[in-house]
Amino acid sequence: MTTRSQQRRYAFEFLAAMGIYALVLVASLLALNAMPPDSAWRVPVSLLPVLPCVLALWVVVRQTRRMDELQMRVQFEAIGFAFAGTALLTFSYGFLENVGLPRLSMFFVWPLMAVLWMIGGQISARRYR
Repeated sequence: MTTRSQQRRYAFEFLAAMGIYALVLVASLLALNAMPPDSAWRVPVSLLPVLPCVLALWVVVRQTRRMDELQMRVQFEAIGFAFAGTALLTFSYGFLENVGLPRLSMFFVWPLMAVLWMIGGQISARRYR
């Protein structure tokens, strides 16, 4: 089982990665707005916020490796719930776009999956109490 100090360290590392992400995102957007539309640097600058996301991924993987079997099972069930729920909701909305609902950006998918992951985690954790 992860200790309280490991959980605090994980929270600090994850929030630091997200803070770096926010800073890089703002810098990237400001740089993109200052660049001419035909600049070859637009694509690499646009992708710069992905780098802190890689750091966040590394932090999450490290935390997952610290979990005991029960915690891993809870997370596995939560991720399964999020995966299936995201598929169901995005496919459903995709069909509704065929009848005139506005197209949504792909940026909506991850927040949806994250919310469903949290809900799935609560459901799974309650099951093992």
